[in-house]
Amino acid sequence: MVTMPDSLPVWLRELYPFSPRSFRTPYGAQLSYLDEGTRSDEIVLMVHGNPTWSFFYRTLVRSLAPKFRCIVPDHIGMGLSEKPQDYTYTLARRIDDLEALVKSLGVRRIHLVVHDWGGAIGFGLAARMPETIGRIVILNTAAFRSRSIPFRIAVCRNRSLGTLLVRGLNGFAGPAVRMAMHRRSLDEGERRGFLFPYDSWAHRVAVDAFVKDIPLESAHVSYATLTTVEEGLPQFSGNRISIVWGGQDFCFNDEFLDRWKTIFPQARVTRIADAGHYVLDDAGEEAITACIAGIEY
Repeated sequence: MVTMPDSLPVWLRELYPFSPRSFRTPYGAQLSYLDEGTRSDEIVLMVHGNPTWSFFYRTLVRSLAPKFRCIVPDHIGMGLSEKPQDYTYTLARRIDDLEALVKSLGVRRIHLVVHDWGGAIGFGLAARMPETIGRIVILNTAAFRSRSIPFRIAVCRNRSLGTLLVRGLNGFAGPAVRMAMHRRSLDEGERRGFLFPYDSWAHRVAVDAFVKDIPLESAHVSYATLTTVEEGLPQFSGNRISIVWGGQDFCFNDEFLDRWKTIFPQARVTRIADAGHYVLDDAGEEAITACIAGIEY
């Protein structure tokens, strides 16, 4: 079992000035999560994807915490959570973990923010607890089946070569700090922050597993789960939904945005034409302001 250090370096705390809490999942792993802001049974739940962690939401948390209770988990194997080498790293298990965390908090209302594969995980949770779901903010993500995948990610999905690249050479999280930006470049501290949890073969176990868990074919272990998540999306057509979208995302491109607009034609859309996949960092205040508006309206 691989764990992260109990204390964070000073340079990281300057960017990530929070005190993570810990929750043991039903499957025995320690999950790290943020619980910031006003004590309430109404929360803003922010769900990240791969290869990010709660660090991705750091500015949004600081902006919302004066008014809202913000819950931001690191998926098992990601961020500051435990990194078991033999965990079942599947979409269904990630939804299970998130559901267990949320239920342990005894919340009444959940406003949802999702990014990357956090879309499938977050909407998977929402389908299990639809009566609790309030406003929803969709960043560059998907929660439905698609055959669209960039070649560079398809290579990383390969069972042998992909693992060598992702775990051995940091060939997924490493390039992401450049490829996921377009308007600007991350500074040195930001790059170090995104990569901090993924500094060794062992610490990159879930980054690799996340890529392998992209269900493109019907025989894939997570295909049926993703199909169920997709089929559950229409029940949220009456919710207040905002989409904040980076128009220069190399992975979740405008084809995905168009799909979301078809599923949720009532959604308020803010498309930031020159922002990349890490839209909250790339577009900065413009994206954060749009997210806050989506939570508050």
